[in-house]
Amino acid sequence: MISRLLVANRAEIASRVFRTCRRLGIETVAIHSDADADLPYVREADHAVRLPGSTPAETYLRTDLVVEAAKRAGADAIHPGYGFLSENADFARAVLAVGLTWVGPHPDSIDAMGSKIEAKRIMAAAGVPVLQTPAEPTEADLPLIVKASAGGGGRGMRIVRTLAELPTELEKARAEAASAFGDDTVFVEPYVERGRHVEVQVLGTPDGVIVLGERDCSLQRRHQKVVEESPAPGLSDATRAALHEAGRAAAAAIDYLGAGTVEFLYDAARDTFFFLEMNTRLQVEHPVTELVRGVDLVELQLAVAEGRVVTDTSVESGHAIEARLYAEDPAADYQPQSGVLTRFDIPAGDGVRVDAGFESGSTVSTHYDAMLAKVVAHAPTREQAARKLAGALRRARIHGLTTNRDQLLAVLGDPGFLAGEVSTAFLAERVRAPEGAPERASGDTTAMVAGALALAERAVAARTVQRGIPVAWRNVVSQPQRTEFESGTVEWWGGRSGYRVDGVEVVSVAVDRVTLEHDGVRTSYDVGVSGDAVDVDWAGGHLALTRMPRFTDPADAVASGSLLAPMPGTVVSVAVAAGERVEAGQPVLVLEAMKMQHTVSAPHAGVVAAISVEAGTQVASGAVLAVVEGDEDE
Repeated sequence: MISRLLVANRAEIASRVFRTCRRLGIETVAIHSDADADLPYVREADHAVRLPGSTPAETYLRTDLVVEAAKRAGADAIHPGYGFLSENADFARAVLAVGLTWVGPHPDSIDAMGSKIEAKRIMAAAGVPVLQTPAEPTEADLPLIVKASAGGGGRGMRIVRTLAELPTELEKARAEAASAFGDDTVFVEPYVERGRHVEVQVLGTPDGVIVLGERDCSLQRRHQKVVEESPAPGLSDATRAALHEAGRAAAAAIDYLGAGTVEFLYDAARDTFFFLEMNTRLQVEHPVTELVRGVDLVELQLAVAEGRVVTDTSVESGHAIEARLYAEDPAADYQPQSGVLTRFDIPAGDGVRVDAGFESGSTVSTHYDAMLAKVVAHAPTREQAARKLAGALRRARIHGLTTNRDQLLAVLGDPGFLAGEVSTAFLAERVRAPEGAPERASGDTTAMVAGALALAERAVAARTVQRGIPVAWRNVVSQPQRTEFESGTVEWWGGRSGYRVDGVEVVSVAVDRVTLEHDGVRTSYDVGVSGDAVDVDWAGGHLALTRMPRFTDPADAVASGSLLAPMPGTVVSVAVAAGERVEAGQPVLVLEAMKMQHTVSAPHAGVVAAISVEAGTQVASGAVLAVVEGDEDE
């Protein structure tokens, strides 16, 4: 029996495993990097061990440090979570070699699925349908997709639509795979346009493989999942049964033990599916299966690891949808965001589950991926689950960082999504950026008024003298007061009669709550202020404002044509040199942050006047990377 378990992971998944352990009476051990020292999961554990450093290579990817931490803390078992070392067979062997219980499959099973190339060969031999990789691709094989053999999560993936692009995309994929997984092996296979990503949850036991339904994970950006659900919508009973049997055969072919997921690419137009890969660990999206099947997959993992008899007692009920909340800006090509979450409150309960790795005041670092939390809704029908999930996201209060919350709301309200018309192309084709409905424009304007009035009331509350003088009182009123934000200016009047704003009736004003009436509709706005950041939340959404200073410092100005770092990160490569001519859109350098690479391109044609960085340089957000003098400046 396991008595003290170390989770070789961080943030949300560590908290998730700890929750089950507490219920079962198992003591817990957390490991943490310096960057993660103040995250909630560290406090939730019974014991915690520091891994000096902040990068994954210094900490969570160090087998020796993780095993040593388990021994020092007196743990008798290790759960790998997902990511990092979770699918590393050598890590599993190292855990077993020191006499600890490994909460996962046998290392040989991990090895068998560790290489996507070898995995496809094994699956084909087991009768599981696979996509055939062309030996010499031709125009007829297009489009193609390049994949990293050793990894996942969208890293090392490139879509190729012309044969001329193939050599360049192969090289990019190799470089990204080497950086992410330490293995630059890649392969090529046909790319199915508008395919669906459907996966089967399996649990291998000594008595056979249990299948716990399937999930649809088709909504993705950059080949990484954003919205997942169970059961998969729109499948015939025959196709669903065939998928389940293929998942069972795949797990049985490698004598799999524990929880795992067999992923398939489903071509809805032809009602056919093909093996993609097997994840020999717990999946990020496992909560939708737990809610629909009434099981605890972590508990089942622990039961298999302890050698207990496990039988399938699950009963499918209702529908569950999970949304991954990311610290990223969908309108800026999904650039990851880092910094302090000044407020982070998501309502849970009544069929809504929140698995979060952060809390109000937490710092989101640049060293790990951008997922903040998973918000999951369970209801009797798919439509009800989508509505319940959207309601929870609307009521969330998320301040300090840009997130994909608005995009998630757009997805959950999209008629195509509600009709089950999902595919891997959905976000790119239907919900490119959270532009919002036209009526949101007036709502945002009124919300800006609420932000301005709350700031004025806050200034009054901060007075140490003349507290009795009305807000913005003047003997002779000559002009309105002006509150300037980056996105616009609000004009308002004060005085003995209170606040007045053209076109809006001011009902009440407090430092953190403002009620306004516009076009006969009364709305209350919650206002939070942190420095120059002003966040306004209401039933219609959220508006993040930045208050502008009355005076600007000339020293803060940057040269025309400056290329600024869009986020903190590390410069991976520099493609040009000072004095070199570039064209608009030409890559200048590549920046890596939060496990993803981002190309910084020339904003216009011209000459590179300066390069301020080199490969390996760590940069802060807003740092000047290079200066491109445009032709129009000559």
